[in-house]
This record gives sequence, C-alpha cells and structure tokens, in this order.
Amino acid sequence: MQNPASGSAHSAANKPFTPPDALALFIGFTQITMSGFGGVLPFAYRGLVEKRGWLTAQEFAELLGMSQVLPGPSICNLAMMLGLRYAGLRGAIAALTGILAGPFVILIFLGMIYERYGSLGPFRAALLGMSAVAAGLIAGTAMKMALPMIKERSGRKVNLVLTVLAFVGLGLLQLPMIAVVAILAPIGIGFFYWKKS
Repeated sequence: MQNPASGSAHSAANKPFTPPDALALFIGFTQITMSGFGGVLPFAYRGLVEKRGWLTAQEFAELLGMSQVLPGPSICNLAMMLGLRYAGLRGAIAALTGILAGPFVILIFLGMIYERYGSLGPFRAALLGMSAVAAGLIAGTAMKMALPMIKERSGRKVNLVLTVLAFVGLGLLQLPMIAVVAILAPIGIGFFYWKKS
C-alpha cells in the first residue's frame, strides 16, 4: 500500500491529501451507509475512492479482500481498518459508528413497516425490484475493482484464473466462502510472493 502522507494517489483533483480525522470518518461513513440500500459496497467504493480519494482503487480492493477474510460484515471491517489507519482507535470507532448508526434506526423503522405490509403484492414487487438494482450495483462495482488487476501486466493471467475459480466456487458450485478462500488465497499469495522475489 502506498503511503497516505504522499497524497498523490489519493487526490482526485490534484489537491494535497489531508488524512481524515475521526469526525470526517464518521460523517463520510454515515453518508456512504445512508446511500447504500441493498448493499453498501458500490457506495463505499464511490465514496472512498472516487469522491473523497481516501483510498486508491487498488488499496480498496486489498482492504476489501482482507476484510472479507475476517469474521463479521466486510464493510464494517473495512471501515474499522480505514479508521484505524488514519485516526487510530478513535477513527476506527468513529468509522464503525458511522456505518452502523443510521441503518440501525432505519432498520427498526422498516421492520415495523414490513411487519404490517410485508404480505401485500405491491410491497413484495418493490422489494424484488430493489434486489435487482442492488445486484446490478454490486456487479458494476466488481467490474470497476477488476480493471486495475486486468491492466496490471504482472500476474494478469493468474488474477484472471483466480477470479474465475472464485466465481465458479462461490457462484456456481455454492461452496462455503471459507473453503474457497482457504484454497485460492495461498495460491495467490504464493504466486505473487514468488514473482516479487
């Protein structure tokens, strides 16, 4: 990962990069999570990489990969890692609170509405439509995250093979994620370690 102090990779408009403090992390993650109905990942990518420049596309993919291996929701893990990186323990707590506070209140409210109207046909159709939109957003974000790996010459074929194997294992064969990660992660780590040495 690049040094955040350099700021060159993080600046979307060639402005000097200033690391976010705890309040900026709380506000940033609150805005991200309040935008992300049906899945926060596309909004996290847009907010952290494209809008705020707190991470490069490659750093986002690295942190996301690491956060998916850890137990718990991957976006919460990513928020805590980023908060810890820029503002220490206070930043990690602020980022996690920003991710969880707004959705908690909304979830309680939506749960009450679903309890009352969940069996109605139009309500169920609306939920089905929202899930299709969420799937499209996640697919679009996955393509954006894949572009830096495709453009990088070193290990392009291995990246492609590992991506296809992960898709087959998770999407088609419906294997548990822990099994796919346990098999493919050592292969990827071993290859790139061998390549760099």
